[in-house]
Amino acid sequence: MAAETKLRKRNTTNAPKAKAGEKQGDLANGQYRAKEKDSGSLASSLLVVVTLVVVVAVLYQNPGLVTHPLYEFLGYDVVVPQQQTVPTPRGFVPDIEKRDAIVAAFKHAWLAYERDAMGDDEYHPISREGTNLTAAGGIGFTVIDSIDTLVIMGLREEYQRARKWVETKMTFERDAEFSTFETTIRVLGGLQSAYTLTGDTLYIDRAKDLVERIMHAFDTPSGLPVSLVNLAQRKGVKDPNNKGLVGTAEVATLQLELRYMSFLTGNYDYWVAGERVMRLIRESSLTTGLASVFMNPDEGRFALSEIRLGSRGDSFYEYLLKQYLQTNMTEPVYKEMYDFAMDGVHSHLIQKSQFAQLTYTSELIPEREEAGGPVTWRLAPKQDHLACFFGGSLMLGAVTSGAIAPPVSVPPRTNELTLQGIRDWKSGVELIETCMLTHDTATGLPPEIVHFRIPSDGVVGSGIPTDWYIKGAKPGEPAPYDARYVLRPETIESLFIAFRLTGDVRYRRHGWRIFQAIETHCRIPTGGYASIHNVDQVPVEYEDKMESFLLSETLKYLYLLFSDDSILPLSKYVFNTEGHPIPIIHPKRRANF
Repeated sequence: MAAETKLRKRNTTNAPKAKAGEKQGDLANGQYRAKEKDSGSLASSLLVVVTLVVVVAVLYQNPGLVTHPLYEFLGYDVVVPQQQTVPTPRGFVPDIEKRDAIVAAFKHAWLAYERDAMGDDEYHPISREGTNLTAAGGIGFTVIDSIDTLVIMGLREEYQRARKWVETKMTFERDAEFSTFETTIRVLGGLQSAYTLTGDTLYIDRAKDLVERIMHAFDTPSGLPVSLVNLAQRKGVKDPNNKGLVGTAEVATLQLELRYMSFLTGNYDYWVAGERVMRLIRESSLTTGLASVFMNPDEGRFALSEIRLGSRGDSFYEYLLKQYLQTNMTEPVYKEMYDFAMDGVHSHLIQKSQFAQLTYTSELIPEREEAGGPVTWRLAPKQDHLACFFGGSLMLGAVTSGAIAPPVSVPPRTNELTLQGIRDWKSGVELIETCMLTHDTATGLPPEIVHFRIPSDGVVGSGIPTDWYIKGAKPGEPAPYDARYVLRPETIESLFIAFRLTGDVRYRRHGWRIFQAIETHCRIPTGGYASIHNVDQVPVEYEDKMESFLLSETLKYLYLLFSDDSILPLSKYVFNTEGHPIPIIHPKRRANF
């Protein structure tokens, strides 16, 4: 418009003078043009505003229009998961035939236990007898671990008999030392989930009695609970086998149960005790976000020890996420701790195998050349089967902590996830595939521990495993500890979560193959299931023990894998580390650190 104005001025400079009437007309025309100009400017401004609103709305609904190019520029793989099974309006379609087969397997295990060992903590299916964890008697580990599964599977008669035992025979007046951790996750968690699914106050009454006894384990200078608790004397006891130290997973895997107990009873002492542990961990955590597997209950600090996602470390990472989810994502401190830990895991623990580039989790081992000398950390390519929970956990974290605006689609679209969410989803999918590959044994069952090849091994040649192997396994010699299978659920747990988040039927196929392998090699004809010493030996050699987590986790997760997603939806429940569902709650209290 400025150029146009100057042009008019130049053109009128040499023009004849206008008459008065013409001047008035020109004035009127100028006023009209000014109004027209103002109207045009207003219209242009409105157009710009409307355009911006539309652009913002589109980007809000489809942030991938910006994030995809950005992620690719930064070097991230942008992979949109492919949906294999479309949820119906009623959810995923159940596979009733396979689900019923799993119910039959559960009954084969439960009825044998009920026949031979009802009320005992452990069951031995070959000798057909039960044992207790202490000479003073048991507290019903297997009964309580099984009750919610009985309810979920609709086994009403069996459930009523189990309830009768709780009502008439269960007692915690045992003058003996029980694991604080195991008693909390199995018995307290089992009682809580039984109440959640039935509304029967019998279970909360028993849970109140138990939690008051457990709380004495927290009577330490730092507030970290000790490993053992004498239930009758209501006294915490240090574990002499670990020089009085406590496992990090042990002290950081009580919080879901304690928080829910406070929510149910109104007594927030339980919540505060569990929260104090998390505050101590946060205050003394490593700069990597990772956690050594031992802590000192007197000092409230980490003790120099290994870092891993397996034993004594596993459920610490699991509960960071689940604590955030349990209170409906209203306590950001747990999201911060979880995100920080996942950064550390990806920077230091997740590795690729030498040849097939399998994604696996390693361990960090602290070493000193001399006493008092500097500490160095050696990376060990060792993965416990316990760590196979982590694939599903990462995927769950990706669609919650790693979501731009949860809830997300099923499966999630990449434009619904943050950078961390995309990274964690990808790693989770890959870790599940690696865990499934560790089932490539003579029995189709996974070993307790595997190692992965690294270049320094210098091992090549035909017939030698090129990616993962069972350390110490030699033909004709006794099987090493690493080769056993004890009916563990961790891979199945990840398959269940992955299926719920994707609908991908390959996860059901994987789960069915595992179930068939358990049926073929672990089923005892007279009743029950037994662990095996060597997953690479057929016929198998049994260990006469049926772990209670077969009933609380392994068969439960298999049942849920083949059920529709209206049963215990992940949007309404978190599962404790023993597979007991606890509802997502909406408390008024928030983390105080």
